[in-house]
Amino acid sequence: QVQLVESGGGLVQAVGSLMLSCVAHGRAFSSYTVGWFRQAPGKKREFVAAIGWKTGNTYYADSVKGRFTMSRDNAKTMVALQMNSLNPEDTAVYYCAAKRFGSGSDNPDSYDYWGQGTQVTVSS
Repeated sequence: QVQLVESGGGLVQAVGSLMLSCVAHGRAFSSYTVGWFRQAPGKKREFVAAIGWKTGNTYYADSVKGRFTMSRDNAKTMVALQMNSLNPEDTAVYYCAAKRFGSGSDNPDSYDYWGQGTQVTVSS
């Protein structure tokens, strides 16, 4: 079992930047797939970005490509999401998630562990 804790959310003006962090407690991420998802009021949870730990490859939703960057630390205990050029459409609760098995990275139903979420609000 792994506990995920997000931090770094807040209120920012467009076109500002924020960096979100996700820390794993209990176990290192190791061979997990780790992803970021977001959910805006009245909308379904959507994929933002993910990293395949074995390969180090990163994947991004079309809506954030070129603006968001996902990274990891050497100890495999923390992942970060650098968010640049934010706009009001990015306003949502952002969640860190992890899964041990399975292919793919963009389906929230395939993830086993979730953080509590951190609010990101972008004003115009």
